[in-house]
Amino acid sequence: MALQISENAGVLEINGVLNTQNVNSLKNYFEALISQSSFIIISLNKVIDMDKSSFDTIINLSKKALSKNKVFYIISEGNQMVLDLFQSEKMNYLLKNRAA
Repeated sequence: MALQISENAGVLEINGVLNTQNVNSLKNYFEALISQSSFIIISLNKVIDMDKSSFDTIINLSKKALSKNKVFYIISEGNQMVLDLFQSEKMNYLLKNRAA
């Protein structure tokens, strides 16, 4: 399944598989958004699979946003694969249950 990013009530929903084939597109998209926006909310609820490079990219985007004093929320409600990945990397504190 191709990666899709859609906006729903201010939340950027990522739908599909995040992997090395599309990680650069994801990175470029969100780096441009970080430079333009002060408040970014991404949802990983509809992510089917995510590899380590995509996970690392999301973490680095979060760090970059915070270093520029931007709000960067990562939402994952009920996506056990995402929760497990964040927990295994001891980064589950970055996940929010829902948008603020």
